Amino acid sequence: MVHSHSNASNDASRQGLIVLLRHGQTAWSVSGQHTGRTDIPLTSTGEQQAVQARSRLDQAFPGGFAPDAVYSSPLKRARSTAELAGFTAPTLLQGLAEWDYGRAEGRTRDEVSDANGHDWTLWRDGPESLSPRLAGDWDTTLPSGETITVHNGPGEMLDDAANRAGDVLEQLTPLLDEGKTVLLVAHAHILRILTTRWLGLDPHTARLFRLDTAHFSMLSRYRGDNVIQHWNC
Repeated sequence: MVHSHSNASNDASRQGLIVLLRHGQTAWSVSGQHTGRTDIPLTSTGEQQAVQARSRLDQAFPGGFAPDAVYSSPLKRARSTAELAGFTAPTLLQGLAEWDYGRAEGRTRDEVSDANGHDWTLWRDGPESLSPRLAGDWDTTLPSGETITVHNGPGEMLDDAANRAGDVLEQLTPLLDEGKTVLLVAHAHILRILTTRWLGLDPHTARLFRLDTAHFSMLSRYRGDNVIQHWNC
C-alpha cells in the first residue's frame, strides 16, 4: 500500500485517472464463499467500511468526481458501497458485475474441491471445469437471517470476464482523454481482471493483485504506459 496521496488530485488534473473501489464486507467475504452474481447485501461492518472509504477518498481527491465519471456494478453490495461513500447516483454498468463463478457460486474452495472430486482453484481451473452435478438453484440463510437464492449455472470463462472488462475501459477512454478522474465501484475479481487489461497482462495474473474490502486503487498513464499509481489504499 502507498500511503501518500498528496499528488493524486494534481495528477488527475493533468491526465486521466481510474479509481477502483471494492465494495465493503459481506457475509460471504468473511466465510470465503464465492460471491459472483448472487445479490448479497453488505454486513453492518461492510457499511461502516464504505463510510470510512468516503473519508479516504475525500482526502485523496478533495475536488471530488464529476457526476458523469462515477460508475458502479449493478449488484447491491456495490451500489450500497457507492451510496455510503457519497455517490448516490452512479451510472450502473453490467460490465462491472462480478465474475460469474457458475457452479462454484455460494461455495468455498474446499467445498467445491470436495464436491468435484479433486483439488480446484478458480484462477487455474475456472468455473467451466466444474462438474454438472454442482448445477442447480438452492436457498441459504445469511447470518442476518435473510434468505437468498443461489444460482449455479455454467459460469463465465476468465477470458470472457476479461473481454467485458476491456469493454469498460474502452467506454472510459473518452473521459480519460479529457483528463477526468473516473471512479469504478465494483468487486475484487472483476476490478483485478480490469487492471490486467489496463496493463496489457494475461488475466490470470489478476490473482496476484490483492484488493481488500472497501479499499481503493488508482490506475494512470505514465510516460506513455498504463501503470498502477497506488494499490489497496
